[in-house]
Amino acid sequence: MLKGESIYLRAVEKEDAPTLFIWENNPSNWKISNTEIPFSMHSIHQLIEQQSNIRNSGQLRMIICLIENDFPIGAFDLYDVSFRHGFAAIGILIAEEKERRKGYAQESMKLMIEYTRDVLELSNLQCAIHADNKASIDFFEQIGFNNIGTKKNWLLYKGKRIDEVNYQLCIKEIK
Repeated sequence: MLKGESIYLRAVEKEDAPTLFIWENNPSNWKISNTEIPFSMHSIHQLIEQQSNIRNSGQLRMIICLIENDFPIGAFDLYDVSFRHGFAAIGILIAEEKERRKGYAQESMKLMIEYTRDVLELSNLQCAIHADNKASIDFFEQIGFNNIGTKKNWLLYKGKRIDEVNYQLCIKEIK
């Protein structure tokens, strides 16, 4: 478990399946996750079972919970992890809308930066964001991520082409 002041990040448990089922099947989250079809409960259970070893799977999902009541409010994903090259892609979701804009994403990011740098010994984190997702762009820029390029007309959403903006953070440079 990674513990901050207001939140903690913990491993996904089998008991999280109903919550993940709701989050993954919320159409308002599909654009940022590139989801095209609903998840079955069976597929959610398979995803949970595959979380056992980041070195084998190249991915890790952690649940973001409030310290005050242990309530799960979101998830933090590491994926496309390369231990050889020292990088990972990241995604973060504060799924509970009433918990957004309270600093929980920033606190989660701080914990995950420390974990990926100090425990996993990675050097770089990267993320890919829809160019029209100003909130995410602002968030990652505030954290210190640098825009490393734009893929023009890269994504298709509801019949419309959208650019994808790519960001990188050299975490070895952060104290």
